[in-house]
Amino acid sequence: MKKDAYVSECERYRYTLARCWNEAGPVVCFVMLNPSKADAWQDDPTIRRCIGFAKAWGFGALNVVNLYSYRATKPADLKATPEPNGPESNQHLATVAAGASLIIAAWGNHGEGERVAEVLTLLQGTGREIHCLGQTKTGAPRHPLYVRADVLPVSYAC
Repeated sequence: MKKDAYVSECERYRYTLARCWNEAGPVVCFVMLNPSKADAWQDDPTIRRCIGFAKAWGFGALNVVNLYSYRATKPADLKATPEPNGPESNQHLATVAAGASLIIAAWGNHGEGERVAEVLTLLQGTGREIHCLGQTKTGAPRHPLYVRADVLPVSYAC
């Protein structure tokens, strides 16, 4: 499997993460809350789960971008940082999403209103329908770790 990630020079921000196991296959883009420890060499439980979904759905690769590019393992750490996005966040988010055959919104309940609206506008600019793995009681797109392994993408009613 080919692995790649684009991380800022200061290493506080991860803009993109990519995994490819079949270059001839289509690409799915997961848009999640924020990056944690996964990078160009190691996967974390969320990335492993996303790879499982992508393979089950017939994709050859996945790309991951996030509402926030700040690397944190806990939502509280993300909320505590004064700069949750690096200067290249929107550029990479829009480019990666535009190159995908399927876009999956998957940030869970911790996305903030203004940033969610900004990212949805970027995603809608791709001209592709936005999907999710189901929605929470508050309407947020479910996070990959909190859904059944056999879930299929559905249209995201944002």
